Amino acid sequence: MIECYAYARAGLLGNPSDGYFGKTISFLVRNFRARVLLYPSARLEIRPSKADMPVFENLEDLYKTTRWRGYYGGIRIIQALLVRFLDYCAEQSIEIEDRNFTLEYETNIPLRLGLGGSSSIITAALRAIMQYYGIVIPPPMQAKLILETETRELGVPAGLQDRVIQVYEGLVYMDFSRDLMERQGHGNYEKLDPACLPDMYVAYRTSLSEGTEVFHNDVRERWRRGDPEVVGAMQEWASIAERGRTAILNRDYRLLDELINRNFDLRATLYRISPGNLEMVETARRAGASANFAGSGGAIVGSYRGEDMFHQLTADMRRIGVAVIKPRIDAGRTNHVDLRSCADSTY
Repeated sequence: MIECYAYARAGLLGNPSDGYFGKTISFLVRNFRARVLLYPSARLEIRPSKADMPVFENLEDLYKTTRWRGYYGGIRIIQALLVRFLDYCAEQSIEIEDRNFTLEYETNIPLRLGLGGSSSIITAALRAIMQYYGIVIPPPMQAKLILETETRELGVPAGLQDRVIQVYEGLVYMDFSRDLMERQGHGNYEKLDPACLPDMYVAYRTSLSEGTEVFHNDVRERWRRGDPEVVGAMQEWASIAERGRTAILNRDYRLLDELINRNFDLRATLYRISPGNLEMVETARRAGASANFAGSGGAIVGSYRGEDMFHQLTADMRRIGVAVIKPRIDAGRTNHVDLRSCADSTY
């Protein structure tokens, strides 16, 4: 029996420039995870989870469930992964032993809120498959394979950011510059120490669930046409991530807050922001916290100062139907910095 996990993630800075030769910073959110079990069997079987079962209590249950998880479960993405995995092995002249397995999965990651729910299922499944067949795939290639499962096999527009952070884990600065991508087929990925972060929060609501392909509307096509507004925004997001890396390493939390807020404000000039998403950001900022989208909407991420602010943030968010958590970035602990131990920290 092989048991593998992958976790939710939050995009802190630079998103959504990862699909546009940009730069980003993301961290893992171990509070939520996808779990895969894989074991030998006579036939190859992908077992459905609750998300794949078209059985509901009534029409209201069908409606709420669909708004929560969308129209698709995990079987299609695992099947797509297996197809892409076989293609990869053929391309690399890797022999696959002829033995079948049964794969089961489950996830408690809030879906369709930009927290990497789908890619976490693929990541956990890939880890189990590699272990089962004794195949080692380099981490940059794992992230690329996971991305191609969704883009090439399923036609879902996406970037590398989610897949990189879920493969590498922790806190990662990613450089997807065009010259790097064209020269080596992937970006440069630098792991940063999560202890350099200030106190972070992630807030999310399920009533705003909508897929990434809905949110991104026509921005990609405008970028392909060289639209100056879109190209300029992507360049600024890359700069925000680059400056954010320096701010994190220097523990310059005042600058980091400014960059987090600017990341969202720039996004609001280019994308349609729903009233519910805007309400989350405004509520967080009124409490004194910084706020940016954690993904494509429905969840936000930012920093706060002290437990009093966190309690205020939690209470204000609860009134609008939003949950707030302290993300566990490293295994076994929440991200929490004792500012007394950071003599060079600035707010």
